[in-house]
Amino acid sequence: MSHPHIRRRPTARTALFLIPLAAAITLTTTACGSNSKSTAGNPGPTTTSAMPAALTCGGAGIDSKAPIHYRTEALIKAPLQTIWNLQTDVEHWPAWQQPVESNKRLDQGPFQPGSQFRWTTPVPATATTPATTLVITSTVQNVQPDSCIRWSGPAVGDGLNIDNGVHVWNFTEVGGGVLVRTEENWSGTQVEADVPTSTAFLGAGLEAWLKDLKAAAEAHA
Repeated sequence: MSHPHIRRRPTARTALFLIPLAAAITLTTTACGSNSKSTAGNPGPTTTSAMPAALTCGGAGIDSKAPIHYRTEALIKAPLQTIWNLQTDVEHWPAWQQPVESNKRLDQGPFQPGSQFRWTTPVPATATTPATTLVITSTVQNVQPDSCIRWSGPAVGDGLNIDNGVHVWNFTEVGGGVLVRTEENWSGTQVEADVPTSTAFLGAGLEAWLKDLKAAAEAHA
């Protein structure tokens, strides 16, 4: 993301494209001692003291030293298997995530450590840059079936680059459904040029992702 992209006032559409880098593409509840707030659909108000110190999968989490990171959660009233299938069937993300234009597995077989997928999402034009498409290449680092996922990778576009993003998802069955927690960080010279704005973009993307996941899973249920 170029400096002009970061400093301009985010629009709703622009915020949506930044669905975490999952791949990058793992945060307002912000992890690692940053701002915190509850998400619509949460079981109740959330504070950093009420949440685990860090989200992990296989003992690993986000890059705790990265200045840009965000964390949030939502209670989804659907079976865990439904939620898990939606999240790991990456090639079908465009069916329930409007900001995702395409997603292709770069390997075959089970969704497991080493699995890779490449997905695209549009970025609108600004006063100083043309519209472009962000290409995100994600590599799965850790998976515990029906429990957690951790992936990482870069995002590249015309005038917009995120060198690396690490994204963690945790899924916990609770009374009334499944508590889905997610956390992500970004790193790179362009996005780190304006940490507050980049964090706001990341947060808007993660909130939109959870909202779409909740809607899709509950509709299936």
